[in-house]
Parts: sequence; structure tokens; C-alpha cells
Amino acid sequence: MVKIAHIINPVKVKESSDLYNAQPITFESMVVASKYAENFNQITLYSTQFEEDKEIIPSDFKILSNLTKSILDINPKYKGKKLPFIKDIFKKFNEIDDADYFIYTNVDIALMPYFYDVVIDYIKVGHDAIIINRRRLSKHYSSPNELQFMYADLGKSHPGFDCFIFKKELLNKFVLGNICVGVPFLETTLVHNLVAFANNPLFVTDKHLTFHIGMEVIPKFHKPYYLHNRVDFFKNIYPKLKPFFTLQKFPYAALPIYKRAIKWMLNPSIFTLNYIDLERKNIFEKTKTVLNEIRWRILQR
Repeated sequence: MVKIAHIINPVKVKESSDLYNAQPITFESMVVASKYAENFNQITLYSTQFEEDKEIIPSDFKILSNLTKSILDINPKYKGKKLPFIKDIFKKFNEIDDADYFIYTNVDIALMPYFYDVVIDYIKVGHDAIIINRRRLSKHYSSPNELQFMYADLGKSHPGFDCFIFKKELLNKFVLGNICVGVPFLETTLVHNLVAFANNPLFVTDKHLTFHIGMEVIPKFHKPYYLHNRVDFFKNIYPKLKPFFTLQKFPYAALPIYKRAIKWMLNPSIFTLNYIDLERKNIFEKTKTVLNEIRWRILQR
């Protein structure tokens, strides 16, 4: 039996926030999916939060210890939302004893009922990390009472990654810096960590497993927070992960080279220069293998 711990980071927001409607939908969809799962008793839903956010967490979630630090603590000049660091959220996984795999999703990512069954099937065939793209649904949905209509709505595709599943043993390998949630470069950081350290990662880009209310692809973001995440990723995280990269573990690796190049260059979570470098190494290794084979055959004559 595979035991799964799924953690989210709820936040109490005003009615003007998109999360005001999105979070209750997320909560209910997670509860429905966990109860729908064949091995429902092996799936546990968790929350970690700031103290002031605890009151909105449904009873179906086990509440882990509170978060205490945010991006506002590291620079007195920052003004804006109290966003936690992903490293602090992931540390809460250490409070869970009986899980084989961990899942992290943003609080605006809802699940299809069969989500956990599909994830477990992917795990059973040998994937130690799974990254899933969401579908985008119209904002006319606003209540958990409409879940059945959301399930029936195919929606539209989304290029980014916002659902991360990984084997417990990978947790202590991650390099997460001071990346804060809710801002670009969060998913970039998690994708590159899983590519670096997982043995057999799977990118699920074309399945209807998760969905998000709202059709935007790149939402508005707070520029100082964006710059913080961007600088932290390229200065403190990417250099430490780069030695572990291989082309074969990135998305689109199985495609022909021209399709792989196009998709890589269009995806906002991965980088063209990195692709060129990995493709060069890949071609070099293939050429070296062919030349060595010719060499050995000549020696055998």
C-alpha cells in the first residue's frame, strides 16, 4: 500500500481576492477525491498555515504546526502579502511519520475525483516524482456546490506546473533557498529540484486531473516579490542543481529534437540556454557512443 500525505497552505482572504471562492472549491475537491480513492484510508490531507489562518481550515484536514516566517521578515522594504517560504512548508512534512509520498499543491488547485487513484497508478509503475499540469476553467464557477459541473468541464490547457508529487526520500535533497509561494519561480524551483534528484520523474501535461478557476496563464504578480524569487533562483538555487541535470529527465525528452526544442523554448518554467547546453551534451554522448562502437568493431576484426 502506498501512503500519501497531501499538504496545502490555506490563507484567510477578503472577498475581493480570487482565493475567496477558489479555496473552498479546492478544499471540497480534495475531500471528495480522498474519499473516492480505492485506498482512501492511505491518503491524508494536511494543512500548514499562519496562526491567523487556522479558522478557515476544514475539519477533514489535519493541522500541522504553524508557519512563523514570511518574505516580509527578510527585507524591511517589502510591502505586500505575507507570503511564506516553500522551504518552511516542506519542513512540515517532517512532522508526518506514516507517508511514502508527499504532494504539494497551491490552494487554488482543485482535484478531479479520480486524482489519487491515477497518482497511485503512476507510482506503482516506478515514478518517484510526478508533476501535473492543470486545466483552466471559467470564473463563472464560484461554489463547491458546482463541483459536478466543473468535473464535466474540460476547460483549456495550461503550460505551467502546479502539482508536485514526490517520494519521501527526496525531501532532504531539495535546494529551495528563500523562494516564496504565490509568485513566479516557485514552480520553476520545484520542477528543477525534481528533475535534478528524482530517478524517474514523470510530467503529465495532457490529462484532466487538476483544475483552476480562471483562464489566465500568467497572473498578475507583485514585482518586488517576483524579483526576489528570480534572483534567489538564479543566484542560489540553479547553480547547485545544474550539475545534476540530464536532458532525459526534463519534459518533452522523448519527442523528436525539433519538437523538443520548440516546446522547451515556449515553456515558461524551463530555460532555452539550459536546453541548448543539455542538447549539446546529449549529442556529444550519442556521437561518442557511435564512434566507440565503430572503434570496437574495428578492433574485433
